[in-house]
Amino acid sequence: MEEKRTRRSFTREFKIEAVQLVKQRDGKVTEVANNLGIHPVLMHRWIRAYSDDPQYAFPLSPDLVNQNFSATAHNKLWTSDITYIRTRSGWLYLTVILDVFNRQIVGWSMSDRLTTIQTTIPALIHAYKRQKPALGLIFHSDRGVQYASHEFRYYLKKYKIVQSMSCKGNCYDNTIIESFISTLKTELIYFEKYQTRKQAQFSIFEYIEIFYNKQRKHSSLSNKTPYEYLKLNEAA
Repeated sequence: MEEKRTRRSFTREFKIEAVQLVKQRDGKVTEVANNLGIHPVLMHRWIRAYSDDPQYAFPLSPDLVNQNFSATAHNKLWTSDITYIRTRSGWLYLTVILDVFNRQIVGWSMSDRLTTIQTTIPALIHAYKRQKPALGLIFHSDRGVQYASHEFRYYLKKYKIVQSMSCKGNCYDNTIIESFISTLKTELIYFEKYQTRKQAQFSIFEYIEIFYNKQRKHSSLSNKTPYEYLKLNEAA
């Protein structure tokens, strides 16, 4: 059985993020505690300590996109989300980052934990190193704790990326990335019964990097693949 995290590893940032995750998961304390490898009793203590004090809430960024998911060139607007993949070994959490211009998945990460350092941060590092965007890039997401945390904002500031967050409770504020996740599930996930996380990781990697980015044609891209559309516009 996996060992529980030691008390010395529980920084204030970690505790606040854990409490925000409980809110994000509609109060499912035991589920979040198990996911983070801590005891539910400890989680309840943190909720009492941090939940109602506004000084411990993560700051929110304004919505700079306003449902206008269009871009004149690549690396101008990225959008991101996290989805859950069921396996017999437990949940696999997939974070994806999509370039609005050509619908390419430019960054992704997969992990067995929902913390910022295992979801959004590695996905952002992957995308940044792969794309090397110039100044002016906007990164749009929902208000989830993995995007609002100080740790994630540190990397946005480091890479000089401008953050944008969707409005609360508006299901249309991140439709383009939600559309990708729906496509992934209807074309791949729902047809699979993964035994292990590693099996799911390999399957999803192949779908994203081999099929979706380079072979799947999009009507919104003049019936081109993301890779073809980018090359066509770079040559223009």
